[in-house]
Amino acid sequence: MATLLPNLFTTANLAAGFYSIVQSGEGEFERAAVALIFAAVFDILDGRLARLAHATSRFGSEYDSIADTVSFGVAPALLAFNAGQLHELGWTGWVMGFMFTAGAALRLARFNVKPVRYPGRFEGLPSPAAAGMVLSTVLFVGLLRESGVVVWVPAWLPALGLASLGLLMVSPIAYHSGKNLQLGGYRGLVGTVFTLGLILAKPDVTLFLIGVVYVSSGPIGALVRMRSGQELEELPRATPVDEKETAGVASSEPGQAGR
Repeated sequence: MATLLPNLFTTANLAAGFYSIVQSGEGEFERAAVALIFAAVFDILDGRLARLAHATSRFGSEYDSIADTVSFGVAPALLAFNAGQLHELGWTGWVMGFMFTAGAALRLARFNVKPVRYPGRFEGLPSPAAAGMVLSTVLFVGLLRESGVVVWVPAWLPALGLASLGLLMVSPIAYHSGKNLQLGGYRGLVGTVFTLGLILAKPDVTLFLIGVVYVSSGPIGALVRMRSGQELEELPRATPVDEKETAGVASSEPGQAGR
């Protein structure tokens, strides 16, 4: 019975991803994007509940990965493919969209088997963060159009963005996990409350900005370290990590560690 609730949340994650696919195919792009936010919330909760209930299992871990492949690999790619009119590019658009799905699947598989390399960092862009970049872009463009701003996006631009996110997921570029953020104390509480307030007040804008900052932080940090000659500290041995602590909209990686 203890394992039932976490697996139900994993199923809800999978259902939200499937719903997003259906809605994007019907042209309801904003609904599809919101569904991915719910998928991310369910993804965060399933692993947390499993650990609280001491109900971790290999089955839960594998099930979580499968659900995340759909919600953070297939659904965002189809959302961007349909919303960005990638069919105009023909075969090229299909391949560019698939690069995102393949990158997410490979990212999840690597997380399952490869030891953590850097303390407090992920190797490669977490797949939920990549999905968050897609959904927040859709919501932001929708907001601009609702505000009367004429937005014309050539199909090659979202195609290039999808392919780039796919490559970032399988890259060795390090990304902050968010675990080292100091949120305790009065200042941390105030910062958290104001951040949540901004997100709730203007989610279309704030989620997009958070996504841009987080996705670009990896390559920028790598470039700065390359120019300065600094290297990241590496862990001497493998340690489990829960990527659900990452910052961003869809700020969780699958809960294999602990599921």
